[in-house]
Order: sequence, then structure tokens, then C-alpha cells
Amino acid sequence: MEKVTVKLNPLAHKYDIEISNDSLKTCGDWARNCLSQKTRKAVIVSNRKVFGLYGETVKKSLETSGFAVEIFLIKDGERYKNFRTLEETLKFFSEKKISRTDAVIALGGGVVGDLAGFAAAIFLRGIAFLQIPTTLLAMIDSSVGGKTGVNTEFGKNLIGAFHQPNGVLIDIKVLQTLARRELTAGFCEAVKQGAIADKKLFNQTANFLENYSSSRLKSYFSDEIFLSEFKNLIAAQVAFKAKIVMQDERESTERTDGKSRKILNFGHTLAHALEKVTDYKYFKHGEAVGHGILFAAELSKRLDILDKNEFTSVNAAVHLTGTLPEKSNIDFQKILEAFAFDKKSVNNSLQWILLKKIGEPFICKNEDIPNTVLRITLEEFLSE
Repeated sequence: MEKVTVKLNPLAHKYDIEISNDSLKTCGDWARNCLSQKTRKAVIVSNRKVFGLYGETVKKSLETSGFAVEIFLIKDGERYKNFRTLEETLKFFSEKKISRTDAVIALGGGVVGDLAGFAAAIFLRGIAFLQIPTTLLAMIDSSVGGKTGVNTEFGKNLIGAFHQPNGVLIDIKVLQTLARRELTAGFCEAVKQGAIADKKLFNQTANFLENYSSSRLKSYFSDEIFLSEFKNLIAAQVAFKAKIVMQDERESTERTDGKSRKILNFGHTLAHALEKVTDYKYFKHGEAVGHGILFAAELSKRLDILDKNEFTSVNAAVHLTGTLPEKSNIDFQKILEAFAFDKKSVNNSLQWILLKKIGEPFICKNEDIPNTVLRITLEEFLSE
């Protein structure tokens, strides 16, 4: 088992992210170690598909460890990460008489984790929360760092709270059942983190994708070498995300340095706009991030910030993740309008995360980018 410990500053909260293979059947012992001995009731929040695959295994293990288990299933998809689903979740907690000493366990991808975490953050002003992510993207990104929230008609993740989990359990075996598009989405996020981290993580990610095609990933799970390399890659990705979170837990608006939590939004400015204008129905989040990485790299190159060779490396790595959905049908003007709702805006100024080189992201104010360059680059990018 690989373990990454998140120590927040001040040390008011500390938790472990455990990465292993085939650990769901003992998740009850893990949950008991993460939670208070007073915790008697646990609510599993999941969706029908994920629960059908892993729910009974998790439920049985929790019950064996002394938990009374309640189940609440939400609909699958980013568009259901909304106020209505949040209200239904909170109502269920109330009906089941969940108390301050009880816990919420998110079993699923980023939508489940974000919504369940937000519900846990605001129910009774905050109750314990555990993450069992079942998608690659959730494992390396959304389950780490305590960001929770819902989408609204005026933007993605604009309503939420910072609520750190008590523990995260990553079982890479569940990725065998992940759809190809979900794998591509997760690997896009991995490329993003590699690009802003350093050459070591970037090369580790790119080399893994070269050696193990995302379109054939399921066929490798009987290979012990593959399992070891995959576990090591996920651990390295998680360690990078945790390092950033520990330095800037709540994404300080004052910070503009290369270690600010804002850098994790590399590729996300366009990604969130793409998701918003398509009503969260067309792109998987990571697919939108893939397009966002390509655009941010292109914009960095056109501004003479990013070297051509570095640009080519980033471009190639994104294309190794798989095929991204077509974007030429997206309305250019609607994307420009959607930028106004980006959550990275500070003092009404959009902040872009661009790239000087692999491992050297920087935060750029929208007004420092010539409007003609931004518009032409975006228009051409969307038409490709």
C-alpha cells in the first residue's frame, strides 16, 4: 500500500490517502481507523451504476466493522451536481437522523464526491466525511484537497465549501470497470498535473501513456508490472496535489506565485466555459480539461512565453490520453461570455493559468493578454 499524508497548516486536521489494489473488501476497518469510535452510523452516497458494482462489498465491510449503514443514490452525471440533488441528500440525512458523530462516505467519481462532501460540510454545520473515489480523475484530483460544491446556471462549482475528508481510500482495481471516456478524462487531469509540477511527473505520466494505451488499459490489469507502475503513478499524482493543498489550502486570493493552489486550474478556464455552454451534458470534465490544456498551451506559445518544443511535448501528451469530443460546434461568443463567471476571477479580473515551461506555471491577469490575441487564438482553436 502507498500512503500520502495531508497535513494542513495550522495542524488542525491531518488525514491519509491510501492507494492499494483490492482494498474495498476491508474498507470497514479503514473507515473505523479514520473515524471516531463514537461513529455508529454511516451514509454511503453513490450512484446506481457504481453502487451496483461495488456498493454491497463496501456496505458489508462497513457493517462487519460495526457501522449501521444507510444508502443514498444520486443520478449519474455532472448536470445532477446541483441544488436539487443537494437538497434531496440533506433531506435524507435528516430523515435518517444522522448526528454530529456520524459520517458520510462518498463512493463514486467527482460528482458524487463533490456533492456528498458539500452536504457533509453544511449538514449540522459539518460532519465527518470519507472519500472512496472510483474514477481516475477523482482519485488524483477531486478527492484530494477538500473542495466541495455544486454547479449552478451561472457557473461550475461557484457554490461550495472547503471541507477536508477524514480519509481517502483509492483502490485501483475498480478502474477495470471504468469506461474509456472516463479513463481519457482522468489521464487528461494527470497530464495537467504533470505539466505544472515538474519534468519528473510529466515524463512519468507521458511514459506511462506511451507504454499502456488508454484504449486497452483494462487488458493490463493481470500484469503485476503494470499494476505497480499504475499505483506508483497515482501515488505521485496524489502527492503533488497534496503538496499544493498543504501550502495553500483555501486558494488565497492574495497569492500569485507558482505554488498557489490556483495553478491547479491550468486548462480549467476554457474547460469550465465549455462545460457551462453545453449545460454539463456534452463533455466529461476531464475531456474539457484536455481541450483547456491544449488551448492554454497554444495561448502561451502565441504570447511567446512557452517554447515550441515544450508546447509540442504538452500537446503530444494530451493526445496520448485518447480521443476528445469534437469542439467545432461550440459557439465562440458564448465561450467569451462564460469566462465572466469563472471562479478564478479576482477584483473582476479573470486570471489565466499559463505555462512558461513544463513545471513552471504562472498566473496571468486577463488584462495583460492582448484582446486580439486571445480572441483570434480562441476562435481558431474552436474551429479546428
